[in-house]
Amino acid sequence: MIRRMVLVAVSSAAIGLAGGQFALTLGQGGEAPAVPSATIAEAPPREVPASRAQVQLSFAPVVKAVAPSVVNVYATTITEQAASPFASDPFFQRFFGGDSPFFQQRPRESQSLGSGVIVDPSGVVLTNSHVVNGATDIRISVADGREFAVDLVLDDPKTDLAVLRIRDTGGAIFPAASFGNSDALEVGDLVLAIGNPFGVGQTVTSGIVSALARTGVESSNYEFFIQTDAAINPGNSGGALVDLDGHLVGINTAIFTRGGGSIGIGFAIPANMARVVAEAGIAGGAIVRPWFGARLQEVTTDIANSLGLDRPRGALITEIAPGGPAERAGFKPGDVILSADGFAVDQPSAFDFRLATKSIGSNSEIAFFRNGAEARVSLTLEPPPQADTARVDGNTRFAGTTVETITAAVAQELGLSFNSRGVVVRDVERGSPSDRLGLRAGDVILNLNGRDVVTAADFRSIADARPESWQIVLQRGGRVFRSFVSG
Repeated sequence: MIRRMVLVAVSSAAIGLAGGQFALTLGQGGEAPAVPSATIAEAPPREVPASRAQVQLSFAPVVKAVAPSVVNVYATTITEQAASPFASDPFFQRFFGGDSPFFQQRPRESQSLGSGVIVDPSGVVLTNSHVVNGATDIRISVADGREFAVDLVLDDPKTDLAVLRIRDTGGAIFPAASFGNSDALEVGDLVLAIGNPFGVGQTVTSGIVSALARTGVESSNYEFFIQTDAAINPGNSGGALVDLDGHLVGINTAIFTRGGGSIGIGFAIPANMARVVAEAGIAGGAIVRPWFGARLQEVTTDIANSLGLDRPRGALITEIAPGGPAERAGFKPGDVILSADGFAVDQPSAFDFRLATKSIGSNSEIAFFRNGAEARVSLTLEPPPQADTARVDGNTRFAGTTVETITAAVAQELGLSFNSRGVVVRDVERGSPSDRLGLRAGDVILNLNGRDVVTAADFRSIADARPESWQIVLQRGGRVFRSFVSG
């Protein structure tokens, strides 16, 4: 007992760090030798709990403040489906006849379940795009059990976010969550996930921020996810990830799982990105993001060594759009972007994320590496060049087609060279002549009947003709196809 009391008495003066472990050395007679002051860590100040919540060490005050802002989202999708799984088989079609009830299309209803967050008191809800994509009817239920029909006012698959608005609020004012600064998050911070997993009702789970700036999670354009070990399960998509101040720091969007349940690896879209989409939805407008006008790639160890970088980092510029913002700012192929507005850029997705969270007309301070030295430039952010669109209707094989002129920005989106020409098919109306012709969204039409198609207006003018046959040259999946069809 006496020995233990002596150890406690001298621990604050004689315990230091040695090899990553606590080491205690006593001198003769039980006296502790002098220890350099730099090795002694001061204990945090003790304070008497000032509230019942502090005594109970509970997250309840945070949950009470935020939970009313989290809603359940129910999306219904109706699609046409053949009555038989053999309806597409030519043999069965010939045997039974194509008009047989055996082959008739019947409506099929499917439902998806997710969560959402009220971000404006007027009844604006933020959720995931994949929760409501293609839905014919969307409803939400709020924390007190009331249900409301909602309209989809903005769907942004590039970020996997969507904005809903309550159709008839009845004059009600709704509790809205306040956005936090997701850039202030650090690995190890405590967070809470609130949503409706498996449809069992609103649930709260706690965890920490496991990692930041995660990529390779989804196929969205802007991958910069917050990883957390707070339990996230199916149905949590679109729900809130909040800090201990009750601020919304992320929108839960995906889980890593083998069996369908949480294994402690969940992902959320950072609030700084979600805020941009929410504000566009509240304003009722489309999202216009800044365009840099350059193609980027990751810096490998070999590239870093060849350029003289101390380690693999940054985003390497490989191609620049002629006349684009990057070229006018003085960037060149071979430059490596190191940071944007003081935030380190470790990979191209990090740079894309930083620009996507800024507004058109603002400036971004970019640091880059060229010829063994670092330099800085202030870039004024611009929208992508306007691309013309055209829709073809009437008595033509291409009726039901909507196309867009390929600009440098569209070419970058499609993974084509900046000097590519042609039009890209943006939409094909189901059941239309163009649908029966076999056109698909994403096809790049290069030539019709020997005439190059450069603009959307060119395509509409040529497609309105009534020749006896069509020779079509298009690009699909990186391959060029030529086909002949009747007029």
